[in-house]
Amino acid sequence: MEATSPPAAFDAGSTAWMLTSSALVLLMVPGLALFYGGMVRRKNVLTTMMMSFVAMAVIGVQWVLVGYALAFGKSYGGVIGWDSSLVALSGIDMAKPYADKGIPELVFVMFQGKFAIITPALISGAVAERMRFRTFLVFTVVWATFVYCPLAHWVWASDGWLFTRGVLDFAGGTVVHIAAGVSALVLAVMVGPRRDFNKKGAAILPNNLVLTLTGAGLLWFGWFGFNAGSAVAVEHPAGATAGLAFTTTQSAAAAAGLAWMLMERWHHGKVTSLGLASGFVAGLVVVTPAAGHVRPGSALVMGALASVVCYWAVQLKNRLGYDDSLDAFGVHGVGGILGALLTGVFCFTPVQGVLSGDFSQLWKQALGVGVAIVFAGGATFLIATVLKATMGLRVTDQEERDGQDLHVHGERGYHFDQT
Repeated sequence: MEATSPPAAFDAGSTAWMLTSSALVLLMVPGLALFYGGMVRRKNVLTTMMMSFVAMAVIGVQWVLVGYALAFGKSYGGVIGWDSSLVALSGIDMAKPYADKGIPELVFVMFQGKFAIITPALISGAVAERMRFRTFLVFTVVWATFVYCPLAHWVWASDGWLFTRGVLDFAGGTVVHIAAGVSALVLAVMVGPRRDFNKKGAAILPNNLVLTLTGAGLLWFGWFGFNAGSAVAVEHPAGATAGLAFTTTQSAAAAAGLAWMLMERWHHGKVTSLGLASGFVAGLVVVTPAAGHVRPGSALVMGALASVVCYWAVQLKNRLGYDDSLDAFGVHGVGGILGALLTGVFCFTPVQGVLSGDFSQLWKQALGVGVAIVFAGGATFLIATVLKATMGLRVTDQEERDGQDLHVHGERGYHFDQT
């Protein structure tokens, strides 16, 4: 009788960490909702927060039905995945570990699904206070299906064409932040500026910066699952790389917050809570593609650079005249591009970067950046063009004056006038 090898065993530690990381990443969605909700005006706080929360419902369903199959199913030419047995996750063997990771495949499905949820939610920050809620719902599903899933397959699937060319994206700098940031810019331009947007830079004041600071703290907390949880994709069991990603995440965010405060103090003479929160997020974004590939010292440099570059990118929008309401492109798009490129500069594992005299990884990173910009930007333009012709992108002038909370939801976020 021919001997058979025993089935691979589950690793309890890796499984527990991935379950925890999945929950941490999902917590980032309420964090994002608070972060965005505090920055808009009181009349739009509920709609703005709903644009983040609703992704938990619509993409939560889409990912189980077809999203996972498209992103991580059998590869067709490295361009798209598909496996009919993965539709509604019906063909997954719950007793068999996923690949060589030592975790149930359903745990991997859920972890990746949280990334798919938060990515279109990031886009909402660029069109807050004037895009139709129902149109954004449809946009979210279509964009996730035809932009996010293919790009995730290209970069993260073992047969994806960018993966096989050596493009590094540890936790989503390209797939999440560049794609969302560039798409946010395209959508913001197509929707048009808010009716009272002042191209000279006069501020539209936020309603509650306490919410924004709380949201930033939750984003930072959840980001440890975002980055350190992604270590399971490159090592089994989770260990040294997870520790490295955890440390670089902390280092970059701290350095970026400090650098943004110094920039504000030099530029405006004051340090603001919104600036500190924006700096934290910029640092978290820039280290995302690099978290498991760079040393902590390099992460400090990346965080500081991210704040300088993203700070001036945010200032630039007034000069160029586009209304990226909550700086989705200025922070996530620009920070993601910078982080992906700096990964090629500072990486020491699994390949050497520019600091070691090898520019080959930098060119690979530039390829990934260019592909993500062109693909996400072009696809978003096509999707938005169709939606504009069929559903309309923008609320009416009266709805924008009154605020979307009452018109869309029949609710108010605050009732300060009641006893």
